[in-house]
Amino acid sequence: MPPLEAWEKVFIDGETFNADIHAAIECTACHGGQAVADMELAHEGLIADPSADSGKCALCHVEIGEAAPNSLHNTLQGYDTALYERSAPENHPVIEEMESYHCDSCHATCGDCHISQPNSVGGGLLDSHVMVETPPMGTTCTACHGSRVKNEYYGSNEGVSGDVHFRKARYACTDCHTADEMHGMGEYSEADHRYDGAASPSCTDCHGDMQAIASSEDGSVIVQHQVHEADLMSCQSCHSVAYTNCTNCHVDRTEDDVPYYSVEEHALGFYLGKNTLQSEERPWAYVPVRHVPVDIDSFSAYGDNLLNDFLSRATWAYATPHNIQRETPQNQSCASCHGNADIFLTEDKVVEAELGGANLDVIVDSIPFPLPTDFGSSELPVEEEAESSDDDF
Repeated sequence: MPPLEAWEKVFIDGETFNADIHAAIECTACHGGQAVADMELAHEGLIADPSADSGKCALCHVEIGEAAPNSLHNTLQGYDTALYERSAPENHPVIEEMESYHCDSCHATCGDCHISQPNSVGGGLLDSHVMVETPPMGTTCTACHGSRVKNEYYGSNEGVSGDVHFRKARYACTDCHTADEMHGMGEYSEADHRYDGAASPSCTDCHGDMQAIASSEDGSVIVQHQVHEADLMSCQSCHSVAYTNCTNCHVDRTEDDVPYYSVEEHALGFYLGKNTLQSEERPWAYVPVRHVPVDIDSFSAYGDNLLNDFLSRATWAYATPHNIQRETPQNQSCASCHGNADIFLTEDKVVEAELGGANLDVIVDSIPFPLPTDFGSSELPVEEEAESSDDDF
């Protein structure tokens, strides 16, 4: 979406807005100020984003209004969970100061999804101040989750197709990520991190028991699903493709106090590592892992040695890339995985400064055994090379 002109960001179409149920509420009830002709007086005490005070929305949207302030979208607790683990308690106040410049303004309020674009992309009303019930993916979700999720899902990374759920089914984010998840309701109400608890959404929510399911009208089965235990690999281990891995992100502010960040480099790659979140709900031994762009000096502009326990948390982390394909390089044959060190996170792929601590729990010590030379053809009968495989995703 092209940048909005300044007037476009605040323009309210009276005819359109008056058709919205919220038009029955006085502007001053949410925005403050006074309904008088004197513009200086009218704007006195004006509240630009009333939804920053969740109580405003909660007056009508009671359940959501009570839950949303504690949701991960609002608290950004996922950041705190990760950064606090890498540091000491005495450094947390400085880290919180850093977050106030570089993280907290990303997205947080009801209005950032339902009324305007997030500040991270310049703000501006979504639809002339009409309250949009389902946030539009391209101007809200991917405005914040853009550098990785958007490019993967849309297929913007060079040489890599977009996610089959987007290319074939045209799914928006909200088709899989429910309102309860976004608002921190129900099972999500106690989450400190997005991977807490069971995988949700889960592939099997739509695709059922893939070890038993017939994959075509003639009743043929997916052989790979038959020969591997269900708890060996996550679905993405076979059905994801190369994704972005970033290195060494640093944050700072200009002389004019404008926050900015820089990433040293980024590259596409696909790596299977050991699952450090193994549980009854996430039983897999192997999952895709992505490099976290944090560096021991990422926040040095705010103080020295802030991440004094840097490797207490892995710099290669469990990932769920949004670039699902039915056929991928690693599921073409047995030898695509067995004996193929290229797709596993082995020591040689980890820089020396990160070879230790929590990364040792992620690094794969020995890859699955190579196939014997007399195995014959390593090709698996994948439904007789099912025609146009993505059509039946």
